[in-house]
Amino acid sequence: MSRPSPVTPDPRTASRPSPVTLDPRAVRRRRSPKARESAAAWAFVTPATLVILGLSIMPVVWSFLLSFQSNDLLSPSRWVGLANYRALSQDPEFAQAVRNTVLYTVLYVPLSVVLGLALALALNRRIRFTGVYRTLMFVPFVVSATSQGVLFSFILDPEFGAANSLLARIGVSSQGFLSDPGQALLVLVAISVWSGTGFCVVIYLAALQDVPRELIEAAALDGASGRHILRHVTLPAIGPVSAFLILWQTINALQVFDQVYVTTKGGPLGSTTLIVYFVWEQAFKNFTAGYGAAAAYVLVLALLLVGAVPAAVRRLRARRTRGAAA
Repeated sequence: MSRPSPVTPDPRTASRPSPVTLDPRAVRRRRSPKARESAAAWAFVTPATLVILGLSIMPVVWSFLLSFQSNDLLSPSRWVGLANYRALSQDPEFAQAVRNTVLYTVLYVPLSVVLGLALALALNRRIRFTGVYRTLMFVPFVVSATSQGVLFSFILDPEFGAANSLLARIGVSSQGFLSDPGQALLVLVAISVWSGTGFCVVIYLAALQDVPRELIEAAALDGASGRHILRHVTLPAIGPVSAFLILWQTINALQVFDQVYVTTKGGPLGSTTLIVYFVWEQAFKNFTAGYGAAAAYVLVLALLLVGAVPAAVRRLRARRTRGAAA
């Protein structure tokens, strides 16, 4: 019986692997989870993106273009170029608003930060009812600016207010407060300090609790007094927090509007007209929207400069450090 001949593979095809064919439907099924995750992510992100574009970016672009136009919010606008900005440079009312805003900022920011630090140092000790005191310090900050304005308008009323009633009992003559051009801005600063100090207190309390106890104890063992510990240990440790609060309070001071609108409406005699109120007055009271938009972008430029100062200081310090190390 003859043996079957052995099967030998064709040398031309022996080294070639058989091609593997992929089913397109299987590929789509493998990729579908990622595609579904991406679609779900875009579904969640798209509404927020549209809101940001519609309420933030588009108004900024529109108001910037508006600052180069003459617009009364009723008739079609007319392109005037830099005329609005040139008019601002010659407007005495805008110059007064700038002076008022600078004075308000110069008074409010140091007072709120220093007073906040002092109160935080006092409340950072182990005393009874410290939680109650901290809460009472923070309450004015969460009260709306409109409520504060209404409250102090009643308290500081020249004829029927509680403040003048109290002054009369101690033998002091009645004061004009918010109706006196020489006092109105200072009273506005005092109201803002009353409401804005609570934020500084809370931030400083958190920073003070992060100061390493080892440093304070080591300084005390070396014979340093409380004043020297505060100056050479505590204040340098909370330096970044102080810089943040100064920047934050400055930005807030440059944008004050609610308190002015509720209490004085820029008066008396323009003594409390700040830049944001000036912008509102030009746009929605005098119906010169393009002029108001130009004033708003002058404020934007000031805010950008304020924000750029800390970055410039940090870069300068970094260069000096690198130069000293070299």
